Amino acid sequence: MNNSVRNERETLKTELSDRLISLLPTLRTYLGISQQELAEYIGVTRQTYCALEQGKRKMAWSVFLSLFLFFYVNPKTRAIMEERPHFMNTTHSLLQYPAELLQEESVR
Repeated sequence: MNNSVRNERETLKTELSDRLISLLPTLRTYLGISQQELAEYIGVTRQTYCALEQGKRKMAWSVFLSLFLFFYVNPKTRAIMEERPHFMNTTHSLLQYPAELLQEESVR
């Protein structure tokens, strides 16, 4: 993967993380769970989760994926996420393995 593509992917990851951060209070409240409960589900401390929800901490991609999956598999919050097609489509495209890399590996 060239540097331009890598930089573009990192920029998209940051944008998606920021968007999810803005949705966290709504999604969590909609499920009626505490920050502590959600932190335990995704494997971080309550303090870390609280800092994420307040936008005081940058979200690691692994945490993004944990939160995305947590809310996506729940029917109550999945509908809220699907009301944001750009967010969903961009996340989906980032999770697909790039076709050009598949071609490069088959040549090796």
